[in-house]
Amino acid sequence: AHPLAASALSPSLPGGPLPDGPVLDLACGPSGSGLLAAAAGRQVTAVDISEVALDLLGGEAERRGLRELITIVQADLGEWRPQPGRYALVLCTGYWDRAIFAAAAAAVVAGGVLGWEAFTEDARRVRAGLPPEWCLAPGEPASLLPAGFTVIDQHDLPDERHGTKRRLLARTGSAP
Repeated sequence: AHPLAASALSPSLPGGPLPDGPVLDLACGPSGSGLLAAAAGRQVTAVDISEVALDLLGGEAERRGLRELITIVQADLGEWRPQPGRYALVLCTGYWDRAIFAAAAAAVVAGGVLGWEAFTEDARRVRAGLPPEWCLAPGEPASLLPAGFTVIDQHDLPDERHGTKRRLLARTGSAP
């Protein structure tokens, strides 16, 4: 599982554990994160464009006896959007698009958490072919959070070989 998923699913998460509810894993790939959430008893919606990655996820979920907890959605995130106010946790690692970020933030329930990791503009230093629109600008994604979110953590993960990534964990305000 991605370290961001492990942090978000931890009972020692700042502000307390996640509220009850499903998990959304965007651009999930074979999704160790989705498997971790399902193993914790959460319903998971795993979305990716890659049929190969989703087949790997489905097979591993089946082997672990978790298949009934994971809904696999093959979709292009440029077109697919989550239902607003539905998920206790929304995760996305290794993918960036401002419009999808806004939709993902809107999909988090009160008291829920948004976790995101993507390359920064600095990554283009070592990955010249990386399109600028796929990279976080300074301060993003925290600067793009809607009102009501509190940043739990945002920090850079420098990597001279692959390029710097930035990791965000943020929580919405508590349910009334």
